[in-house]
Amino acid sequence: MGEGWQLLSIRGIPLRIHPSWFVILALATVGFQQQFSRQLAEAAIGAPLLWGVGLLTALLLFVSVLLHELGHSLVAIRQGVQVRSITLFLLGGVASVERECPTALGALQVAAAGPAVSLVLAVLLLASSHGAAHASPLLGVMVNELAGLNLLLALFNLLPGLPLDGGLILKALVWQVTGSQRKGIQVATASGRFLSLAAIGLGAVLLLRGGSAGGLWLMLLGWFGLGAARNQSQLLALQAVLRELKVRDAAQKRFRVLEASAPLRELSRLRVHDNDQGLADWLLVTDRGRWRGQISDEPLQTLPVQRWDSERVGDHLQPLEQLPSIRDDAPLWQAVLQLDQPDTPRLLVLSPAGLPSGTLERPDLAERVLERLGVRLPAPILEAARRQGVYPLGMGLPAVARAIEASGE
Repeated sequence: MGEGWQLLSIRGIPLRIHPSWFVILALATVGFQQQFSRQLAEAAIGAPLLWGVGLLTALLLFVSVLLHELGHSLVAIRQGVQVRSITLFLLGGVASVERECPTALGALQVAAAGPAVSLVLAVLLLASSHGAAHASPLLGVMVNELAGLNLLLALFNLLPGLPLDGGLILKALVWQVTGSQRKGIQVATASGRFLSLAAIGLGAVLLLRGGSAGGLWLMLLGWFGLGAARNQSQLLALQAVLRELKVRDAAQKRFRVLEASAPLRELSRLRVHDNDQGLADWLLVTDRGRWRGQISDEPLQTLPVQRWDSERVGDHLQPLEQLPSIRDDAPLWQAVLQLDQPDTPRLLVLSPAGLPSGTLERPDLAERVLERLGVRLPAPILEAARRQGVYPLGMGLPAVARAIEASGE
């Protein structure tokens, strides 16, 4: 939910407005205007003023939502988690973070901060409602309405199911008790799925009984909740695959072997036959069956062609240790983290004896993960990913791997 227009920045956090926010703003304005018209029918307040107060109430409601999300965000920053943005959209607001808190207690504090802000706002508004009503009946009604909505916002978000704050609190509590973040996600996801189905069912009943607006709203919330539960289930599946698979399960062999005694012209010959499909193969060097190092294309670029026959590959060796490497028995998520480092498009895969046995690139890794999940991508998509050295379809595997690392499991 990072789309939309950036409105401003608060403590370095971009505040964005999604286009769907204008829909709920208009609906809320109409709803508040009609409600105030009924409650203040005897006060003979003009329609323009009621519409203005309705719009102001809707805007202040979203200010409350923004403060709720800021509560999450500021506590997240204190926990060392970067907040990318806060976005207001059709169903409220959402804070986008770089990663999850690395500890259960930290995650609990971040999740509880939002409802705590809403409860504080509700108490403050309720405390000021009496004075507001004395100043103006319309102001008193508006303050009472905002107090009730902030209380409702806090209580609704405390329902124990993802993606609500209560679900995040439940996840953190299970994580703290069991020591397993994965179990926390499983429990909170199951609870969120149940609550979403209940919301859809209740919304359908209300819709059949004539409560069209409330019923549709509940069904929309339930549908959103089911989507979030599905995303969490997919996250768990990805984490499970990245834990189970080893580097050797996804490794390929994108290196060639040269003898140290070979002339440099042999290196040139190999490069001439290379295709343009992404990163060129690495060139590793052996000497009578023993690994000696690796060689780059630099000698071809710096030496005159006349010396390519007299110069030997072994005269221009570089240590194998200069290449980023990983053991073939390492879990695949560790390879994802290494490939996420700057200038690391490929890893050299080492056998248990520490000898080169293959290579690993982002497209190969993603293809193996998707195969385990029962998904096969068309060849053109994989070829395009190999040319660019990226994960196909923008797969967010680094974020999944960082979550595994943070969980400590």
